[in-house]
Amino acid sequence: PQGSEEAKAFVNAFLKRSMPKKKDEAIQDILTRKAVVLEHYSKKKTKPKRKKTKGFTAKQRREMCLFEIEPEQQRYAIFLPLHELWKQYIRDLCHGLKPDAQPHMVQGKLLKADLHGAIVTVTKSKCPSYVGITGIILQEFKHVFKIITKEDKLKVVPKLNNVFSLEIDGFISYIYGSKFQLRASERSAKKFKLKGTIDL
Repeated sequence: PQGSEEAKAFVNAFLKRSMPKKKDEAIQDILTRKAVVLEHYSKKKTKPKRKKTKGFTAKQRREMCLFEIEPEQQRYAIFLPLHELWKQYIRDLCHGLKPDAQPHMVQGKLLKADLHGAIVTVTKSKCPSYVGITGIILQEFKHVFKIITKEDKLKVVPKLNNVFSLEIDGFISYIYGSKFQLRASERSAKKFKLKGTIDL
């Protein structure tokens, strides 16, 4: 058993080692209390850097033909179920498309809706060869629609200088492609002005 002096020296040395930031006077002050709270210095943990998954570039996607539809898949009948799903999606989005629904409310919803699966018709165009093209939208890009017609032909129709009509449950909406040159993901966050001058 240690004597009182040795015990005191041990405690002093232990506290000094455990609390290196405190001065001797502060340690002696702590000793006069019944409880001693020792300081704990934790080492800072370095977080491992996460490696960002690098996606394909636009050139690589084109080379790999990721957005190309195979010729054997270019059939109108294959995409009719997609159109039925789109109609149900729009009905849910517009709360049923009731006869008393306000046209500007429906128009606003359609402008921000996903159009993959919608049947559209080119009603006006600066290029007469586009007028009358009707089909299901298979892909929407920033500047073009890819449409499959009833004749199983895949048409690439530019949005610029074209007006498209869209009909669902008796409600006909017109899309002015020149004001619609956005990706589908960007459209959902954009605020469209329903009034103003509209040109082809």
